Amino acid sequence: MSKKKDWDYIAKLEKAIAEKYGDQAVANPNSNWDKEKEREYLESLKEINRRRDEKNELEEKVEVEGFFIPKKLLNKDSNRECPVCEVYSCTKRDDMYMLRFQCCEKCFVRHIEGREDRWQKGWRPNG
Repeated sequence: MSKKKDWDYIAKLEKAIAEKYGDQAVANPNSNWDKEKEREYLESLKEINRRRDEKNELEEKVEVEGFFIPKKLLNKDSNRECPVCEVYSCTKRDDMYMLRFQCCEKCFVRHIEGREDRWQKGWRPNG
């Protein structure tokens, strides 16, 4: 059974929608689209995808000596010298402690482990 389109009803409906919501509501979406808008749209999609990929890469977790650490915490340009013991550190685990506690893993075990509150309040070992 085929239904016949009632063109008068469709025209009245479009007119009512246009009066209530404006001509833009019943316009064909392609009527305002041109090659420049298409180019801008495709560029914005590429930018959105690039940002999403960067974010996903930073949120990706990598295993470092048995621990899963967000990739963004592994800063390759970080200061490699521990401010507490002044020893040059070169392990990825030290990076993790440097970022969170501003010291190497050895200093964390020696001075902070189990006493994080004291460290966060500003206590530091003497010399």
